[in-house]
Amino acid sequence: MMLVVAVVLSLVVALPLSAAPEAKQLFGAAKKGSTQRAAPLGSYAKGCAAGSVALPETGPTWQAMRLSRNRNWGHPTTIDFIQKLSAKAAQLPGWNGLYIGDISQPRGGPMLSGHRSHQIGLDIDIWMLPANNLKLSRREREEISSISLRRAKGAYINDKFTPQHMEIMKAAAKDKRTARIFVFPGAKVAMCNAEKGNRRWLRKIRPWYGHHYHFHVRLACPKGARGCKDQNPPPAGDGCADAQKWVNDILNPPKAKPRDPNAPKPKPRVRREYVLSDLPKQCVDVLRSR
Repeated sequence: MMLVVAVVLSLVVALPLSAAPEAKQLFGAAKKGSTQRAAPLGSYAKGCAAGSVALPETGPTWQAMRLSRNRNWGHPTTIDFIQKLSAKAAQLPGWNGLYIGDISQPRGGPMLSGHRSHQIGLDIDIWMLPANNLKLSRREREEISSISLRRAKGAYINDKFTPQHMEIMKAAAKDKRTARIFVFPGAKVAMCNAEKGNRRWLRKIRPWYGHHYHFHVRLACPKGARGCKDQNPPPAGDGCADAQKWVNDILNPPKAKPRDPNAPKPKPRVRREYVLSDLPKQCVDVLRSR
């Protein structure tokens, strides 16, 4: 069987781009992690993951959601991070732990739907819905929804945002393994205004589109992971002024500059789906591995 897979992958890599299958089809078909040493390969939005392990579907302080997607796989560091953060969340009023959304596919890589990132097992989506019931069935985890914390298109938080949400994101940001946390701009500004002590952790909280039903934790490449490409660190400072600008632009969108009638029409941007040859070379071995 493995010989057949190896032959097929060799043919796939040799195909011209116009004929090669999309990488998301190859990685989306993998059901289990590879039997290799754990290693994130490439970048968060262009890579794959060797030796990923599955977050147990249910733990003492967490539940993995949307199990039909089979995206509860990550680097061992990621799984440890989730377990420890969820234990901290369980100590807060109204929370018994965390509901965990997408991490990565079993072998990482481009996803069949949804994300451009989450490809190397170091990204985690954490639901905003307080996890007060950790006995949800598989069916209930497909049907239940998280809650939105935004108001006015993300300029402000709504009344569902609690001090506990801030404490969980604060704990996640203070973990040395965390590179960034993405959340809607109104939440960042609210936390900037609420923090009266050490503000260093706020640097890692970055405003980004969406991210009001969940916040997105991105871990840094683990020590010694030579094939992993870190994102550039956030700018110096707490980032609160930048978040406030996002809010100001939501409330009062900048006027578009008038277009020069004599200027050539801009060419439409065409985003080509990745094929296997676009990814790090080691990703072929990740797919070949048992």
